[in-house]
Amino acid sequence: MSAVRQLRNFFHQAARKLFAMLPASRRHKVYRSFVDCDPEPNERLVLKIADTREELEACFKLLHDAYVGSGFMTPDPSGMRVTIYHALPTTTTLCAKYDGKVVGTLSLIRESAIGFPLQRIFDLTSVRAKPGNIAEVSALAVHPRFRRTGGTILFPLMKFMYEYCTTFFDTRHLVIAVNPRHIEMYESLLFFRRLTANVVENYDFVNGAPAVGATLDLKHAPEIMRQAYAGKPPKRNLYHYFKEVSLPNIHIPHRRFFTTNDPVLTPELIDYFFNQRTRVFAELSDRKKALLHLIYDIEEYRKVLPPLPDRSDEKKTRQHQRFSVKCPAKLISQTDEKAIPIEVSEVARYGFRARIGREIPANAWLTAIIQLGTHEVSRLTVQLVPESEMETENKHYAGFRIGEPDLVWRKFVTALYEGQTHSDLDQATRFLK
Repeated sequence: MSAVRQLRNFFHQAARKLFAMLPASRRHKVYRSFVDCDPEPNERLVLKIADTREELEACFKLLHDAYVGSGFMTPDPSGMRVTIYHALPTTTTLCAKYDGKVVGTLSLIRESAIGFPLQRIFDLTSVRAKPGNIAEVSALAVHPRFRRTGGTILFPLMKFMYEYCTTFFDTRHLVIAVNPRHIEMYESLLFFRRLTANVVENYDFVNGAPAVGATLDLKHAPEIMRQAYAGKPPKRNLYHYFKEVSLPNIHIPHRRFFTTNDPVLTPELIDYFFNQRTRVFAELSDRKKALLHLIYDIEEYRKVLPPLPDRSDEKKTRQHQRFSVKCPAKLISQTDEKAIPIEVSEVARYGFRARIGREIPANAWLTAIIQLGTHEVSRLTVQLVPESEMETENKHYAGFRIGEPDLVWRKFVTALYEGQTHSDLDQATRFLK
């Protein structure tokens, strides 16, 4: 390394250390001073939902290269980063195209039976306590050519995300899990708030890299942004950009009905991305394979889904250790706003048994809100277990299978498994007090 380059690196590192010593409010103002959002971007830029095989493949390849370059994944033989969440009808992948080529992408993951990636390591109780649907912002990548061009792609992509979530995706809360070195960008520019002060040092979804969780309430964000960017010129004003500028570059999806999702995966696309090009389906756990079949309960899709585990495996799952509890809870259906009160009496890792007072809808995913302790509430996506699978004929009780358990439920059940004696259990469940 030349002496000039060494000197440049020395001053660069020294500047970073001095910047880190500033109070957070000062650092955030500095970040906002670098905002450069063009209210009239080049017409060669198009923002749309990725809905063709070519667009999706280009998004997944761009994401793969970005993640490999950052150390967030090891190279995949397919040259793509494709996860089980991309296979869900509740996930939408947005893309930015320049001269017809994909140069930016992000995915919005709405809650489903399989849940969010970050719910395994971050507690979403405080977010769930507020009304409104939640979506995780994931799989963000921008082509290297545009990473140093003042947000030429990033800001239009973020504006598209904001408009899509607030207008079409029926989403109020965004959640993210990002590397600690990037969190201040989200905090200072968009006003995300951290879910916890702690950094998760090993997040398996991104190859064991550290992660910080954060959330943004889209109902209150505009007013916060209006105040923070007041007096800024248009190109430096993200409030003006998000709320008052209309970009013809954004192609809003056409909808015939009042739906909130834009699923694009045909059986052929699912087979191509998750069976032929990658091993995503082949490497799923039996439980997630079963959940996929419940989500895609249509004959054309079942043909390309991974084979279901045999009945003996399901029986073993039902025989997992259960624990007696007495937890007040309620069920909420998408078609009936009135909650159904229930009382959970037994719990296991991926299911529970509850006392019920009325008939529960079958073959539908419900939201279960369960009070596990004085201050601990778990919110789960559940489905009634058919009577043929139940081990009891008692009509006052029903069994429920859980989609993807949230962090509160996982901690709760893990504490029960670890509590071999009363004293052990008391120590393991102190978080409930």
